[in-house]
Amino acid sequence: MELADQSVLIPGGTSGIGLACARAFVAAGAKVCIVGRNTERGAAAAAELGPRASFIAADCAEPGQVERMVAEAAAQMGRIDTLVCSLGANFLPQLLFRQSLDDIQASLNQDLAPFLYVGRAVLPVMMAQNSGSVINIASDAGKIATPGESVIGASMAAIIQFTRGLAIEAKRNGIRANTITPSLVEGTPLTDRLLAEGTFAAKLFAKARPLAHLGPTTPNDLAALAIFLASPASARITGQAISVNGGISTN
Repeated sequence: MELADQSVLIPGGTSGIGLACARAFVAAGAKVCIVGRNTERGAAAAAELGPRASFIAADCAEPGQVERMVAEAAAQMGRIDTLVCSLGANFLPQLLFRQSLDDIQASLNQDLAPFLYVGRAVLPVMMAQNSGSVINIASDAGKIATPGESVIGASMAAIIQFTRGLAIEAKRNGIRANTITPSLVEGTPLTDRLLAEGTFAAKLFAKARPLAHLGPTTPNDLAALAIFLASPASARITGQAISVNGGISTN
């Protein structure tokens, strides 16, 4: 399906990478529904995107809200051709022995579970259409062991493997599923927090940034890849985890 004909659902689309993806899809002529917890920010983002965009308020860590959100989005747009999950990480890197068990539980509930909930909720809609593209935005932390990212990396690796499993299960229904895995992304709320709030995280990424000899990754870089993965040009690509990191690592 050409991008101009698509209806795109973007949980986490009210800021950062998700909003960059929403802008790219709207520019390509698609209808877009963005999802977030902050009603004021979501309404402002939808207004910026224009008449082909809408906003639904939902907390994707709550299964009941996810089911309601997907049903509402499908009713609004008539179908869901592409899902871009850009739900982001809510926790800063920290050495494992400094994290409480409650911190670990919260990280799994907020950083991992929403991807599983949204993917499962959207699947019946795409199966009924016999087509669809799922694009999950995780992190290179799911591929490379890094100090301070034991728990974050476990969640990101789980998202990658979940997406691969989804790709295998859903291919008979014409559904593709891929993961985009950035490293340090400039100009996002999370990176701003990493550099401003997390002493350990700031030191970690200060060492990583100079390795991006091709230039620091931006939200627009990830949006360009999301557009490709949603387009007919990637019709034979599924189950892949594609790094976009400016050369910080090769994996």
